[in-house]
Amino acid sequence: MSARKGRGRQWAAGREEEGRGAVAGPLPSSALPSLLVPGLATERNPPRPGCFRGRRQLVAAPGPRPSSNGDLEGGADAARACAEPVQATLSSLKMLDVGKWPIFSLCSEEELQLIRQACVFGSAGNEVLYTTVNDEIFVLGTNCCGCLGLGDVQSTIEPRRLDSLSGKKIACLSYGSGPHIVLATTEGEVFTWGHNAYSQLGNGTTNHGLVPCHISTNLSNKQVTEVACGSYHSLVLTSDGEVFAWGYNNSGQVGSGSTANQPIPRRVTGCLQNKVAVNIACGQMCSMAVVNTGEVYVWGYNGNGQLGLGSSGNQPTPCRIAALQGIRVQRVACGYAHTLVLTDEGQVYAWGANSYGQLGTGNKSNQSYPAPVVVEKDSSCCRQPSPCPTPDFPSAARCSRIIEIAACHSAHTSAAKTQGGHVYMWGQCRGQSVVLPHLTHFSCTDDVFACFATPAVSWRLLSVEPDDHLTVAESLKREFDNPNTADLKFLVDGKYIYAHKVLLKIRCEHFRSSLEDNEDDTVEMSEFSYPVYRAFLEYLYTDSISLSPEEAVGLLDLATFYRENRLKKLCQQTIKQGICEENAIALLSAAVKYDAQDLEEFCFRFCINHLTVVTQTSGFAEMDHDLLKNFISKASRVGAFKN
Repeated sequence: MSARKGRGRQWAAGREEEGRGAVAGPLPSSALPSLLVPGLATERNPPRPGCFRGRRQLVAAPGPRPSSNGDLEGGADAARACAEPVQATLSSLKMLDVGKWPIFSLCSEEELQLIRQACVFGSAGNEVLYTTVNDEIFVLGTNCCGCLGLGDVQSTIEPRRLDSLSGKKIACLSYGSGPHIVLATTEGEVFTWGHNAYSQLGNGTTNHGLVPCHISTNLSNKQVTEVACGSYHSLVLTSDGEVFAWGYNNSGQVGSGSTANQPIPRRVTGCLQNKVAVNIACGQMCSMAVVNTGEVYVWGYNGNGQLGLGSSGNQPTPCRIAALQGIRVQRVACGYAHTLVLTDEGQVYAWGANSYGQLGTGNKSNQSYPAPVVVEKDSSCCRQPSPCPTPDFPSAARCSRIIEIAACHSAHTSAAKTQGGHVYMWGQCRGQSVVLPHLTHFSCTDDVFACFATPAVSWRLLSVEPDDHLTVAESLKREFDNPNTADLKFLVDGKYIYAHKVLLKIRCEHFRSSLEDNEDDTVEMSEFSYPVYRAFLEYLYTDSISLSPEEAVGLLDLATFYRENRLKKLCQQTIKQGICEENAIALLSAAVKYDAQDLEEFCFRFCINHLTVVTQTSGFAEMDHDLLKNFISKASRVGAFKN
């Protein structure tokens, strides 16, 4: 079994809120398991029907807008002088890894490579819709209330294509607690499906929608650019800045001035009548819109102060948040019962429920007025020899400009990303209450919700852009055995293997000494076979091996000879995974020969467990006499020959 050919050359040596006060319409006890985390306080619940299922809010904040002279609007000179440096490392450009969401473990690696957009939703992150590089739409999961849009309510653990949306490209998507789905295409069309007991699909009925339905009433001449869902109501924003709402309206969340449910899209007017909205968001039973002047308008349920009006009374029509007077807001994001806004100066304000510290204010007290969220300045920021000037200027704006905020209707978690690429999280994180922004190792806010939110759902439509850039590891792998870039070649069994001296010296102690002051560009190798030596060199480029168990034995010999302990372990692992009755004796012999004791014991146990078949193989008949003697002796000691 040895690939060794003789050592002729010396060269080869070497849920939310406070729960205070009675609330109309209590949540059914059957819904509690999906709402509560054992041992944690629960937030004050607004009046609502049915069980909580979860929803994601689409909020993606752009960076500060440049003014006509190129400066950042709203920023003082002192702020720009101490501005956080823009991170230019690859970590800030890293592609989103959808595999962090548990639901994607149902997909093969090949399927994951094709994904370009995805939305994870459901009461336990147990449903997903995604698009592929071929513009096909697939769904999988529990399919509660037909929310997968397949025409039935059957769950599926295998991706199924959503043919009813064939040819459509998704611009944005949101979901409610039923769940129900609201989707806008790149052409501005709106499609809805799923739970519809409160007309949240906007099709004029209360029948659940098992397949996507095109919603055109009052929207036929409109191009929808953004969508948002509350638990049981829906909101869309059009290209001309109009907001339309429909669905459940018990707290005024549709903004019509009444509490009657709205079965079809209706334009939200009142204070928004002559305003141009640029961003929308929905809390569980509240709605919000940012207009082009930077003002924020809110309406709906306000039991935890999530409207930011300084009170806890519901608001049936849009009302401007007066406390933000003089502050230009760019984006708004809603959690389960709390709200975040991002200003044009990169400052974050928060208000509403705070039982888990989701406001990031350092305590767990609810806030009915906007409160600033201070993100600690990064260590790489503001390397001024003295403190930043103008101390009255907010420190968070000076040294940690926020460019993105994130919150999810189904969780009590908040996240933000700075201009330097640092991602912070606070609120409920895997059962813990984090009351101040905590710096994570993530490169995007999506990872916070995949890894720390409960449930693990996406807070926006995930986008996985194709990336042709090769990492260092990928580049090295590509250059292995490349004659165009190599400066060294090995001649083995009459075949050349091309390599790079500097990499070999970095990766292997043997080459570090043998190539020192060696100017030869060709090395003849007679000690090992071509497949074995090629596998060894490739391992130095890739940290992996791909060999049959029999070939791995030869590589094990080389690894032992070169004292490459990690490679030796990989060889043993390959042999263990490929052992069978036919090769068990040969692999046992190799383990004994190369003093691989763990592998020897594994192979011996395999032979004992398959003794009848193993003793009838040619390998057993040709076994070395000493090895056979030792095998029989050891087998007798463990009682293998009792019968």
